[in-house]
Amino acid sequence: MRAVVQRVSRARVTVAGECVGSIDAGLLVYLGAADGDGPTDIAYIAEKVAGLRIFQDGEGKMNLSVRDIGGKVLVVPAFTTMADARQGRRPAFIKAARPESAEPAFRAVVDALAARGLTVETGRFRESMAVESENAGPICILLDSAKLF
Repeated sequence: MRAVVQRVSRARVTVAGECVGSIDAGLLVYLGAADGDGPTDIAYIAEKVAGLRIFQDGEGKMNLSVRDIGGKVLVVPAFTTMADARQGRRPAFIKAARPESAEPAFRAVVDALAARGLTVETGRFRESMAVESENAGPICILLDSAKLF
C-alpha cells in the first residue's frame, strides 16, 4: 500500500461538479492499494498518517501530528500511486490491486484513521475526481507499507 501525504491549509475533491469531500487544515492523502495488501499494510499506513509529526509546534519545529492540531484528513483513492515508471515513458500498474480488493482496503484505511480519532473525508472510488488543495510548506511525504523507500 502506498500513500502520498500532503500537509494542506485546505483541500477538496469534486465529482461531476459536486463537492464530495472537503477539509481545512490537515492532510490530503492519495492512497493506492497493492495486490496482496492486508491488515498489516492497512494498520501501517493508518498509523503513519495519523502519527506523522509534520505540523509546527510553538517553536516552529515539525513536532505535531494531525491529531495534535485537531486537523482533518481527506483520503483520495489513487491507484496511480502504485505506478512503476522505471522503464520507458508509459507507467505500468501491474502491482496495483484490482478494484474488487482495492476498494475494501481503501475503506479499511479510512475506518482505521477514524478509529484513531480523526475526522476523515474521502473522494469516490472509481470516479474521475477533481482535487483542489493549498499545500502548506509544501510538505509531501511518501509512504509504502512494504518499506521500499
